[in-house]
Amino acid sequence: MIFTMSVFFLFDAWNRENLPPPAKVQSTPTPTGTGPAATPVPTPTQALTAAPPPASGSLQNGAKVTVETDLLLAEIDTAGGDLRRLELLAHRDTLDKKKNLVLLRQQAEHTYIAQSGLIGNGLPDHRTNFSADATNVKLDDKSAHVSVRLAAPPVAGITVTKIYTFHRASYLIDIAYEIENKSAAAIQPDAYFQLVRDGVPPDGDSAMLPTYTGVAGYTEKEKFYKLPFADLDKGKASYPKKSNDGWIAVLQHYFLSAWLPANDAPREFYARRLDNGLYAAGVIVSAGSIEPGATVTRKVPLYAGPQEQDNLSKLAPGLDLTIDYGWLTVIATPLFWVLQWLYGWVENWGVAIIILTVILKGIFYPLSAASYRSMARMRVLAPRLQKLKEQYGDDRQRMNLAMMELYKTEKINPLGGCLPVVVQIPVFIALYWVLLASVELRHVPFVLWIDDLSTPDPYFVLPVLMGATMIFQTYLNPVPPDPIQAKVMKIMPIAFSVFFFFFPAGLVLYWLVNNILSIAQQWQITHAMEHPKPAHGK
Repeated sequence: MIFTMSVFFLFDAWNRENLPPPAKVQSTPTPTGTGPAATPVPTPTQALTAAPPPASGSLQNGAKVTVETDLLLAEIDTAGGDLRRLELLAHRDTLDKKKNLVLLRQQAEHTYIAQSGLIGNGLPDHRTNFSADATNVKLDDKSAHVSVRLAAPPVAGITVTKIYTFHRASYLIDIAYEIENKSAAAIQPDAYFQLVRDGVPPDGDSAMLPTYTGVAGYTEKEKFYKLPFADLDKGKASYPKKSNDGWIAVLQHYFLSAWLPANDAPREFYARRLDNGLYAAGVIVSAGSIEPGATVTRKVPLYAGPQEQDNLSKLAPGLDLTIDYGWLTVIATPLFWVLQWLYGWVENWGVAIIILTVILKGIFYPLSAASYRSMARMRVLAPRLQKLKEQYGDDRQRMNLAMMELYKTEKINPLGGCLPVVVQIPVFIALYWVLLASVELRHVPFVLWIDDLSTPDPYFVLPVLMGATMIFQTYLNPVPPDPIQAKVMKIMPIAFSVFFFFFPAGLVLYWLVNNILSIAQQWQITHAMEHPKPAHGK
């Protein structure tokens, strides 16, 4: 069963990385560039009428505008009006818990920024130098939101202002363009909004527990899809380019950033590989026709924060699917709801995991009991099987025939203990991904020395205890008649426990509690069958 579980885990991981993209999609060619500032302005299709300016220059640095809210500390650069740094005040850094997590940043070793601009001759894009109305902005206690206005140099009678709006108790940032047409002719500009990131996995990402880092998107027609960086490298990324709804995002373990245009309006998605190991993913929307003397504002919200399931589902359809539970989402999602409900009662995620494990064990009690009864019968037959082995020696064919006859006589199915356990495996795997992918368990303590359920036990106490329970379970199981199998079954619990040294404490806690409950159930059934009570009156 350990082997079976391992195969399921490997198959699930393979599916998450290798499932084919949705059908009826189009691919985007891969342009070249020399960095974020030199990234070509996205080229719209014929449905969008503006033409992009040529790409030139390298990343420039202008004046810094800092914005502080109750959840965010942002840094905007007037060179391009880019959002180049975003610190999440309610989440700690993966490697240094004394520091806040910085999701977006522009550094020599890591690039992850948000850019936007207008497409049209002379209109400001992510290479334009803006002027800001303030350099330090803070959300006060009486306000629900705060804004920063960046003014672009007027061009041919067209005045453009880029507006960032930050909200209280929210990771949503509204980025808008206010376009005033003072010229003598109507204009039809388009606006693009993109995320630029390198392919470096986030800090603390483990090869033992691989998670997805890359582009993802959603449309009502094609549903949720992924665009791995490796596919962008090969020019094989396929996705729906045009839609009247949907969003595009960049994902990493526990966190994401996503452009969320309003539905029921045409938009065009793109994802491409750049030079210097960078990738761009974004959306183009039309600003419509702006008549002389008219002013139009076009806004696209940016979500940049944790993958909190309840909040994401309220922001945009399908955004909660970025919490990727793989092919068992239909099971994993309700498991998370139950786990979250239990946390609301006990206010400790570790205790909630224990209670959920007990509940699942109770639900599957009949199946587990059938499995353990079958194993107990096999254990009772072990001495007789050993005699058959001694009787027939190396004549394996006659020994196997005799064993089958014995099973038939005793009405025992040697595989009877497997099927009930196999039925439970999808639930166990779904819970595995829930505990691995839920940001709610990140950096939360349990008891005593376990101060973070999302990282390995610092003293390896839980993995050692789990290994001990697996060894004890092996003792309760029937001894395989083949000596090599018997040795493997003795070694497997120790070898398997080593893997759990690197697993998050929350996962090990679940497995430990499940083993303890299984031992109690198996011991009770085995003891009852090996020491049956005498009939009444005898």
